[in-house]
Amino acid sequence: MSVIHLTAKDASYHRYQDKEVFLGDVLDDSKSTTMSAGYYINPKKGVNNEWIVAYDEVLVVTRGALTIRFEGGSKTAQQGEIIFIAKGTKVAYEAGEDDTQAVYVSYPHWLKAQQGSEHAHYLERVKPAPEFSPQD
Repeated sequence: MSVIHLTAKDASYHRYQDKEVFLGDVLDDSKSTTMSAGYYINPKKGVNNEWIVAYDEVLVVTRGALTIRFEGGSKTAQQGEIIFIAKGTKVAYEAGEDDTQAVYVSYPHWLKAQQGSEHAHYLERVKPAPEFSPQD
């Protein structure tokens, strides 16, 4: 299949620890062997999730503001802006405003890359959330 249309309702959601932070994969290894894409949803300003990325990642903010904290500083993107995170970077994703949402795209596929990395233990922080459904 060369063209696929995906929406937030197609996502398979995961929750970060016990926080109201959700990741929803729509482009996973069943649809692409090389990359992934999905939704990042964080409804509460100041709530963060820490991670070490084992892949390159692009985040496009679609609602609110997203702050990425990293060694040496932070960057905040507003709606319509993009943040790039290079493989190997230790970060904290943080909602800069209530009701923050973003679309993420990673290469290679984030889950496979994380599983095969020295940071695979970070996956223990993410659990399936089949009960979660995005508001819109």
